[in-house]
Amino acid sequence: MIRRMRDLLTRPRRLATVAALTATWCVLWGSFSVANLASGFVVAATTVGLGLGTAAVGGVRLGPLLELLWVVAVDLVRSTVDVAVEILTPTDRTEESIVAAQLPLRSRDHFLLLIVAITLTPGTAVVDGDLDTGTLYLHILHDRRRNDTLRHVERLADLACRALPVPGPVIPEAADDLHMEETT
Repeated sequence: MIRRMRDLLTRPRRLATVAALTATWCVLWGSFSVANLASGFVVAATTVGLGLGTAAVGGVRLGPLLELLWVVAVDLVRSTVDVAVEILTPTDRTEESIVAAQLPLRSRDHFLLLIVAITLTPGTAVVDGDLDTGTLYLHILHDRRRNDTLRHVERLADLACRALPVPGPVIPEAADDLHMEETT
C-alpha cells in the first residue's frame, strides 16, 4: 500500500491523471472550493491508486500532448460550426453513414480518450466500440468525408500514443505483487 502511494506521487503520468481527475471533479461540482479540491483529490488518488481507468504506467510527452489538445480544440470549433451550418441551411446536404474505424493495436490503451476526441471531430460521433478488435463504429454526417475522417482517426490515435506512451503490455500491479511473492 505504501509503495502504491509512493508511486502515485512520483510518477508523472499518475500525477497528471490525479490532477486532471481532481480538476474534472471540481468542474462537475461547479467550483474550486477547498472541500471540492480535497474530496476530488481523495477520489482521484483512490481511483488511480487502485489501478482503475486508463493505464497508470508510461510517460507524458508534453509536445505531442499539446498537439493532441490543439487538434481536439480545433475539432470542437469546427464541429460546432459545421453543425450550425447544417442546421441553418434550408436544404439537407447530409449523406449519413456508419463506418468502422480500425484502431492500431498500440492505441487501444487510449480507447476512451479516443472515443471522446473522435466524437469532437466535425460531423462525427462514436456509436459503438469493440476494445477486443479495436474497432470504433462512427456515425458521420457526410459520407463523402469518409476517408478524411478515417485518416483523422488515425492521426488522433497516433497523437494519443505519442503523448501518453505505454510500455509494452500493461501488467496490473496486483499481479506483479503476486508474482513477486511466489518467487521470493
